[in-house]
Amino acid sequence: MAGRNGRTVRDLRRGNRTAVLHRLYFDGPLSRFELGPATGLSSGSVSNVVADLIADGLVEEAGSVDSDGGRPRTLLRVAPHSGQMIGVDVGETRVRVELFDLALTELARADRPLTRPGYDVDDITGHIRVGVAEVLAAEGARPERLLGVGVGVPGIVEHTADRGAVVHGQTIGWDAVPLERLLRETSGLPESVPYFIDNGAKTLGQAEMWFGAGRGARNALVVLFGSGVGACLVTPEVEHGRAVEWGHLTVRVRGRRCRCGAPGCLEAYAGAESLLARWREEGGRPPEGTDEETALTAMLAAAYPAGDTEPDPVALAVLEETAEYLGAGLSDLINLFQPERILIGGWAGLQLGTRFLPAVRHHAATYALRYPADQVTIELGRLGPDAVTVGAAILPLADFFGRGGRRAEPAPEDRPPAWRAALDERTPR
Repeated sequence: MAGRNGRTVRDLRRGNRTAVLHRLYFDGPLSRFELGPATGLSSGSVSNVVADLIADGLVEEAGSVDSDGGRPRTLLRVAPHSGQMIGVDVGETRVRVELFDLALTELARADRPLTRPGYDVDDITGHIRVGVAEVLAAEGARPERLLGVGVGVPGIVEHTADRGAVVHGQTIGWDAVPLERLLRETSGLPESVPYFIDNGAKTLGQAEMWFGAGRGARNALVVLFGSGVGACLVTPEVEHGRAVEWGHLTVRVRGRRCRCGAPGCLEAYAGAESLLARWREEGGRPPEGTDEETALTAMLAAAYPAGDTEPDPVALAVLEETAEYLGAGLSDLINLFQPERILIGGWAGLQLGTRFLPAVRHHAATYALRYPADQVTIELGRLGPDAVTVGAAILPLADFFGRGGRRAEPAPEDRPPAWRAALDERTPR
């Protein structure tokens, strides 16, 4: 039966369960008494919801706390072992697969190096399939217990009713790749296990907003600085986050050719791939036969040597120019979106780390309008190299909470709205 606002009793129950799960997850352990004001539910509703969640094995007791003059109050928390999620990061040098419990504690991981250049679709789906099998076997986990598999990928992700998630990755040579369908055909997981696929910068942003340096912010931009660059925008209007193709903003007319094919993109100057190429073009000597992470480490060591060794002037000049391009690129984001925080993550961003940050801040302030520049802080992300994987695992977790702790329904067209709506509750209060 539907009420005047169109919501059924089932909808109300699901909403109450979702509210309790969210508050216990972000602010718990909490007592039943504390859950009332935290969720806006009556004491009777809290008692009923908690009883249901305990009966379902989703909530458990976690000690007690003294009350004012009365009996001790029992504390409650979300039961960590009541479900599992898999997060996948399709990165530039490897595919990382991690198995998590409901508290996002890592249970197992598998790293699958990308030994061949490029992003061959069969290679990527094969790495994901083998990585999923490895982490499940390592933990002795049953696939039926999975709440879902989240995957962070480069490119624009389109969610369709007939083909599931389709990836448009111009820079990696993917033209409308039906990744969700391919994974389902090859993974061997039960049909009941859903896939949640989204842009890697967006999953990085989701992790930082839930658990990292973005926690509590209303307006934030999370930047993924790796082989290329991307960003995720989070505002009250787009609380589930929006991937921004920031790397393909034009910073120089008739400039260097970007890997997307266009001239003058930010990524052609600020991504790690272009940074190393520019070092080589200026006479630098990146180590041969190594991946980008190793080569960037060598470049940093050359530009900022230990002891009394003279720095490599070419490496230093390229890095300093890259910091200016990044700062100028951030100034565009500051002027356009006026965020409270900008967080820099990704393997290259973390590798350059604090040595790079003061120069980036200086250039961002120089190129941006004074007022929005004065309001923003620019920091490194806090979740390290696993942030994309953690953010990918959040996607099935958010869907699970959005359903009030119920398993996903099999209809694929129902999934995107459910998990996207659930992400609107991302910021702990």
